[in-house]
Amino acid sequence: MRPAELAAIRAGDVDLAFRRWERPRLRVGTRMRTAVGLVEITSVDRVPVKSLTAADARRAGAASLAALRQGLDRLHQDRPVYRIGLRYAGVDPRHALREAVPDAAEIDAIIAWLDRLDRASPTGPWTRATLLLIDELPATRAPDLAQRMGWDTPSFKQNVRKLKERGLTESLDIGYRLSARGAAVLDHEGHPRQARSRSVPEPGLPLPHIGAAATRALTAHGVVRLEQVAGLSEGEVRAWHGVGPYALGRLRTALDEAGLAFRDDTGAEPEPS
Repeated sequence: MRPAELAAIRAGDVDLAFRRWERPRLRVGTRMRTAVGLVEITSVDRVPVKSLTAADARRAGAASLAALRQGLDRLHQDRPVYRIGLRYAGVDPRHALREAVPDAAEIDAIIAWLDRLDRASPTGPWTRATLLLIDELPATRAPDLAQRMGWDTPSFKQNVRKLKERGLTESLDIGYRLSARGAAVLDHEGHPRQARSRSVPEPGLPLPHIGAAATRALTAHGVVRLEQVAGLSEGEVRAWHGVGPYALGRLRTALDEAGLAFRDDTGAEPEPS
């Protein structure tokens, strides 16, 4: 699903999706982890194209019934159409997990799990090397990290997802970073971490996921926290190359949830001096 669709699901404006499949690919009750949190599948039903209505189109976020049908007819017209019910099911539980520093018993369990992954790997131990590389090079493209490890990108991403499941890493719009939980494990084992010598990050709220291009635009202007965004006008941010409607919408939502707002909250360009 596209970022705009996910944002609409979270807001409750979209609760349906339509797909052409040879057979159902999702089960009722499945909770998918997405950029906006958990999205639950509430129903999966095969439906005739002729039965679709304008109300279905609205609930799926389509501009019109014609647009919905055109979208379904672009590919695989020979396949049946499935109507999928969707519901926002809350924040991803890994968010809280990665910020929770584990106690001694938890660290022992995590270390035992990492050791099992290393023993099961046909290419040899990889877990600590991956954690240390992400700690050394946060916000670095996955292909670049994979090259450093001597892996292909899909294999590298698959392994990082395993670490993310235990809250040891966090995905960014560009690359990854080590979580507080992951840092605690490395520190417990006494691994030499270059990140220890870095300055303490500026306190405040991190930026929401707004896409790689928009993230690059904000960080290029030294904006890495939500409180810094509140010191700017919407027009200023909109003028930066790479910041589009989706990124602005995500920033507005995050600001509102934090009790903040753009400096003028009008979206107007700053007046020339």
